[in-house]
Order: sequence, then structure tokens, then C-alpha cells
Amino acid sequence: MEQSKTQAPSLGLMHFGLMLAGLGTALLGPILPLLAKRWEMLDSQSGLLMTAKFCGAFFGGVTVSKKLRRSLLVGLIAGAVGFGGFAVAPSMVVGSVGLFVGGFGLGQIITSVNILAGRRFTSHRGSALSLLNFSFSLGAMLSALLAAWLLPHFMLRGVLEGFAGLFVIGLLVLWVQLRGEASSIEAPETAPAEAGPRAGLSGRVYLYFAGLLVLYGGLETCLSGWLTTFALRYGDKTLAVSEYTTLLLWMALTFGRVGASAVMLRVGEKTAQRGGLVLASVFTVALATAHSSLTIAGFAVLLGFSLAPFFPATFALLIEERPTARQAGIVVAVSGLGAAALPWMMGVVSTKTGSLQLALALPFAAALGLLAMSLFAPRTRPIAG
Repeated sequence: MEQSKTQAPSLGLMHFGLMLAGLGTALLGPILPLLAKRWEMLDSQSGLLMTAKFCGAFFGGVTVSKKLRRSLLVGLIAGAVGFGGFAVAPSMVVGSVGLFVGGFGLGQIITSVNILAGRRFTSHRGSALSLLNFSFSLGAMLSALLAAWLLPHFMLRGVLEGFAGLFVIGLLVLWVQLRGEASSIEAPETAPAEAGPRAGLSGRVYLYFAGLLVLYGGLETCLSGWLTTFALRYGDKTLAVSEYTTLLLWMALTFGRVGASAVMLRVGEKTAQRGGLVLASVFTVALATAHSSLTIAGFAVLLGFSLAPFFPATFALLIEERPTARQAGIVVAVSGLGAAALPWMMGVVSTKTGSLQLALALPFAAALGLLAMSLFAPRTRPIAG
């Protein structure tokens, strides 16, 4: 993998930023039962918290500047402010506002870091992005793990305040790095992917990649956001054990990204993408039929492995099409729309039918839709796999 010369943000800070984004993305799943009890929320109301966070992530992604370092800076500030506000929120309404601001920060961080990485790595891009997004999945995994470890011993407010403080640490590190490159915020960033007369996506390809990310954002968030609640109702019926079920999903996603990096060196991005979607469809149906903690945990692991290749493979295919910075930012950002809408719809279906198992029909349909789109993808230039 070829990378441009060292520059701010450093690769280490990019990994740290994505780890924070992973923590923030998976934040609600493990603590949702606690919040539902505290604020006396129905499933449909709990889903609105996810909607607020991911609507914020969408707006954060679509407003990413061509000056990507500046967007990373803004994202870290918004993350600190938003999640700090959520930590002290006295009600669901105030908490939703904090989550929207924090989500805005996540959108800025995820989009700017992935575009920066897509430009810096000029060969085996899918494999490189898979390793970088290992840190995102690691953060999501730590979200469930830390919830299970810390919440029995510390107040939820203190844990959330500590999370907000991590954004401040990232902000200080970035500020120090940028001081070493005095003009880095103001200077426009060069992008090999945008060079040449064919820069920019056609309307058809643009909509195709946007559609993929909308559905995938909804699929992943439906599973990660509702798995703790699902395991609590149909498994062991204890919160700590149910939180570990969500941890298993993110562990599989995390280490699956490492395996996906090796797989994509051999079979290509498109093949890895399709194979994972086939398995995800099958395992989502299997999860809906599970009636014990052991089977729920097993299918959570299998779903994590099957979902692992999708985002890095898809983003690598996107960069191969030479999008402009704004186009790439919007495509990544729209995943927040699916993440905002589908989990909320799951809550509505669950409330109306009285069954979270039936509500899993939504992520199943999303997986099938993604597979169909992958099989009939528009192609404008040769791509691997």
C-alpha cells in the first residue's frame, strides 16, 4: 500500500478519530434499556434517540469541507459539546438535541477521515480502508464492553462525561499537529482521485453508491442498536449478559475487518461485498428465530463477520470511480439517513406488533436490497473483484 508523505492528521490520529466515531455510533445500543427506564420511553420513542443522532451524522457528513482537516477539527469540537450535553440531559428532548450535535461531529469525523485515507492510499485501497475501519469497529466494540464493565460501578452521567472528554483529547492532539503545518487548515487538499477530465460521478453512479450507503447504515444500526434489547427480551433477560451480546457483534465486526483486509487482497472488493451480503441475509433470518441466549450470541457473531467487508469494500469501489470531495462526503453521509430511519421504524413495528422479532424483517429486507444492488451495479470503468 502506497501512502503519501506524513502529514496532519497523522495515521494514528485518524485511527483514534474513527475509534471515537465507533464509540459514538454504538453508544445507544448498550445503554438504551437504562435510558428507556429513566425517561419512561416506549420502543418508538427510544428509536427517536437513534434518529436524532444519525440525522446529526447525516448533516455532519454532507457539510464536510474540501479542507478536510478543518472538518475533522469541527467534528471533534461538536463531539465534545454534543455528547457532553447528552451526559447531563434531564429529559429525552434535551438528550436528543445533544445527540444531534454529537452525531454532527461523528459525521464530520467519519467522512473526513475516510476521504483522507482513500486519497492517501493509492494501491490495495479496499484492504487499507478495512484496516483503518478496524479502529471504528474497535470503538463500537469497546462501547458495549465498557458499558458492561463500568455501568454496574459508575453513574451513567460520569461515563458519558468521560466519553466527551476523549474528543477534547483528540482535539488537542490535532491542534498540536496542525501547529506543525501552519497552513494545513487553509491550504486546499490535493486529491489524486479527482485528477483528470473524468473526475466526478455520473448521476446514475452517484445515486447507486448513495443508495448502498443508506441501506447499509440502516442495516448495521438496526442490528447493533436493538440487539441488547432483543437479547434482554428473548435471551437471558439480564442487562449485563445482553450487553455482552452486542459486544460479540462488534467484536466479530472488528476482527472481521482484519480478515476482510486479507480476503480483499485475493478476491477483490466486489466479491467480498456480495459474499458478505448473502451471509448477512441468512443470519438475520436466523436471529429472528432464536429463542435462547446461546443462539442469539452465536448469530450475533456470524452477523458481525458477514457485515465486516461491506463498508471498506464499498468505499474503495467509490473512490475508484473518482468522485469529487463533496460527492464522496455526501455518499458517506447518507448512511446516516438509513441509520436514522430504519431503527426508528423497527421500534414502531415492534410497538405495533408487540414483537421485536417481527421487526427484524426490516434489516432483512435491507440486506436483500443491498445484495440485489450489488449484483446489478452500474459500471463505468473496470473494477477488481
